[in-house]
Amino acid sequence: MSAETFDDVAETFAFLDDWEDRYRYVIDLGREMPAMDDTLKSSLTKVDGCASQVWIAPSLEGEGQARRLHFVGDSDAMIVRGLIAVLRLMLSGRTPGEIVATDVEGRLAELGLDQHLSSQRSNGLRAMVARVRELARAAA
Repeated sequence: MSAETFDDVAETFAFLDDWEDRYRYVIDLGREMPAMDDTLKSSLTKVDGCASQVWIAPSLEGEGQARRLHFVGDSDAMIVRGLIAVLRLMLSGRTPGEIVATDVEGRLAELGLDQHLSSQRSNGLRAMVARVRELARAAA
């Protein structure tokens, strides 16, 4: 059940009626995500505000207006790893300006995640979004 874009994720969510199936799908996305090199897991890439261990590491590609921000991530919690995969599909590979301008919360609300995650997971997801925006602003 691989996804190429965030829109693919939204389409699959619309197809799956049961939240258990949606959670399994998000976990599968996390399993399919490329592994993060352990050398990138440090205090510099650790995301504060998450109940589980979360790391997000950026890389820049290109120059000037064509510069794109990519990021890799990992977590010790499978559902959180899946949420990182969803964020990567939505934001990684875009320009810093596009990332900052994206209504991430609105796009995630399309999936209904805001209503189906625990408050701890929701806080962690907000912290991950804030981290990616911070990286984009720094790269702009």
